[in-house]
Amino acid sequence: MALYVLKRLGFMIVTLWIIVTLTFVIMHAVPGDPFSNDRMTPVVLANLKAKYGLDKPLPEQYVIYLKNLLHGDLGVSMRNQTRTVNELIGQHFPVSAQLGFWSLLYSVPGGIGLGVLAALKRNKWADRSAMVASVLGISVPSFVFATLLQLLLGVMWKRWTGKVLLPVGGWGEWRQILLPAFCLGIGTLAVYARMMRSSMLDILNQDYIKTARSKGLSGYEVVWRHAIRNAILPIVTLFGFTVVGTLLGSLVIEQIFAIPGLGMHFVQSLTNSDYTVILGTTVFFAALLVFALFLVDIAYGFVDPRIRVGGGKS
Repeated sequence: MALYVLKRLGFMIVTLWIIVTLTFVIMHAVPGDPFSNDRMTPVVLANLKAKYGLDKPLPEQYVIYLKNLLHGDLGVSMRNQTRTVNELIGQHFPVSAQLGFWSLLYSVPGGIGLGVLAALKRNKWADRSAMVASVLGISVPSFVFATLLQLLLGVMWKRWTGKVLLPVGGWGEWRQILLPAFCLGIGTLAVYARMMRSSMLDILNQDYIKTARSKGLSGYEVVWRHAIRNAILPIVTLFGFTVVGTLLGSLVIEQIFAIPGLGMHFVQSLTNSDYTVILGTTVFFAALLVFALFLVDIAYGFVDPRIRVGGGKS
């Protein structure tokens, strides 16, 4: 087991290095720089490039960045020189994490429950209704739901009743979390519902499920002790991507609802060609994704006793 963990850690480091390298190269290949739109004299522009090392050859810039990265230094924002990238992440990521947490809190259990219900009620109205809702949740982008709900619950509701049912922007109150969390998680709920339904239908047709029923086990025991435990394995595989994907998906939602999360600053850094913020947030999100996938691999052994890692056996 220890050897497996070390190998996975090695893969994590290599993956992060590849992501950092590709991001660095692609970012510098894009025309322009953080100061290209500023009205400044050539002397001031040259001094700024010298200060941030942009006048050095690209390989030298790359080596310097890697050295700083190994020391946990993500640099200083080139557009907001009073703040470091570490400070930006430390201040604004908790907002994105809170939004993602509330989104996952309803979408993952809700999707699993909806998928199980649809499988147990196959070809009945509950199954058809759940699958229609899932298709809509997958097909319609989250920002479309966000815009429609803002219009309906904000503008139209106030016009009809004179009051706003739910805030359509801002951050700080619990009521301001409901709409963006719902819009962010609806796609996840739909995907999990369809995956869980498909997996449950496959498991329910297995011989060991028929054997369990023939032994006189109740429907509750068959479903909860045998079917769901095995049907949920694809969900476990997807969960790592879901967590980080939810955080990345919040980029647009944060813009629509004016939420001061890390995603909003990442979008602004792309617009402003703020190299250090782009690199820092990319490395941060990549590290989250790789670590989440690592945890998923470990979780397999706990979810399914047939899966064993370590000692050269599986």
